[in-house]
Amino acid sequence: MSKVRVRYAPSPTGPQHIGGARSALFNFLYARATGGKFILRIEDTDLERSSRESEQNILTVLRWLGMTWDEGVDVGGPFGPYRQTERLDTYRIYTQRLLEIGAAYHCYCSEEELAAEREELISRGETPRYLGKCRNLTTEQIREYEAQGRKPVVRFRVPEDHEIKVNDLVRGEVSFDSNLIGDFVIVKSDGIPTYNFAVVVDDTTMEITHVLRGEEHLSNTPRQVLIYQALNLPVPEFGHISLILGKDRSKMSKRHGSVSVAHYREQGYLPEAIVNFIALLGWAPPGEEEFFSMEELIGAFGLDRAAKNPAVFDMDKLNYISSHYIKKAEPSRLAELAVPHLLEAGFLTEHPDTAGFKWLTRMMAAVQEYLAYVGQVAEYARFFFGEEVTLQGSEAREVLQGEQVPPVTELFLKKLEEAAELTPETVKGILKSVGKELKLGGKQVFMPLRVALTGETQGPELYNLIPLLGKETAANRVRSAMKQL
Repeated sequence: MSKVRVRYAPSPTGPQHIGGARSALFNFLYARATGGKFILRIEDTDLERSSRESEQNILTVLRWLGMTWDEGVDVGGPFGPYRQTERLDTYRIYTQRLLEIGAAYHCYCSEEELAAEREELISRGETPRYLGKCRNLTTEQIREYEAQGRKPVVRFRVPEDHEIKVNDLVRGEVSFDSNLIGDFVIVKSDGIPTYNFAVVVDDTTMEITHVLRGEEHLSNTPRQVLIYQALNLPVPEFGHISLILGKDRSKMSKRHGSVSVAHYREQGYLPEAIVNFIALLGWAPPGEEEFFSMEELIGAFGLDRAAKNPAVFDMDKLNYISSHYIKKAEPSRLAELAVPHLLEAGFLTEHPDTAGFKWLTRMMAAVQEYLAYVGQVAEYARFFFGEEVTLQGSEAREVLQGEQVPPVTELFLKKLEEAAELTPETVKGILKSVGKELKLGGKQVFMPLRVALTGETQGPELYNLIPLLGKETAANRVRSAMKQL
């Protein structure tokens, strides 16, 4: 068997989405697991929609996710160029070859003629396809069309009564009837190749051995196989991974989370969480483990465990996986990621200095267990910023109206002032001693102090919160809360 060569070939017509990132990841994992090569090729023949900005977004996102490629648009390689618009001369060579052997022909049909043909087939309940009007034009007919100024496309001549079989690496044997395909366009009238033709030429000249892509491309496969066969070229192995559906089993949309990977990055999801999540969309690990590093995924990955059935994009599952990685992350890393969110929410006015960043790191250590992604820090930051608090709701007020509250707050303030330093351990000692001296249970001490310090009945642990507030702010909050009764 020749060395595995796989590729990811996105169209740079917008930001990198989750589905494309998963295709890239599966190809990357397969290449690394088999000791093969991973190639990044850009399919930019959609001239109106393609942009270098989108291309850069794709490259940036893939690198952020931890993928590297052996050959590609920005790293070069022996089979370049790796951008389709730079390969037009190569496509012309293969187009001419197909024309010479009679496997392709020029078609002069107008858009109106093609639309009428399509409507006629639909009205008869048949599959819309080109019926071959220009298949056998005479020289005289060609001259007449050209005299009218018609610019032809090039169509592939699909053989009749031909069964196209594909031994799919994920789905097993799949067969297609050539009579349902119709002669399809391989080169547009402006000379730009269509997807199904360009991809065959690219995969052939780049010696791609395995084509791993989403199930939505399965319908393209018979057309591509026919081109390989017409040119007498080796056909790569195909593997079509499952569709990704929303949690309600409908087609993915923004309401399910079908947004760009860059969006998740901006929200503060960690790349290792996204990789772990999308790896499990259409692939089942061999054991019960659900958390994998990239290295572990490479060691475990194989197409034998790729799913035929649709994968479900579940935001709850993503957040569950993400929270696992947030809990394991270094607080300083999370602090750096939190700065833009705190700036946007108004808790910070500028990037913190060294002392401020150290404080922020401690804050992130105090809240990271509550976060599914770093962007949620703004929901917890209110506990740590500000000299005063506002009592939130009747429940909070009711807590502070307990008869034991005045002696609890007075003794707490006294011990707070006497403390040589504030650390989680010293705060635990203060709280314990308040309860012991007043002969009160833990809840009778902790709950009123929590409300007095935060204005709410729920929040971060007091032994983490109080050292970050400091003596003065903590005391000011308690006093302001009591004045609101």
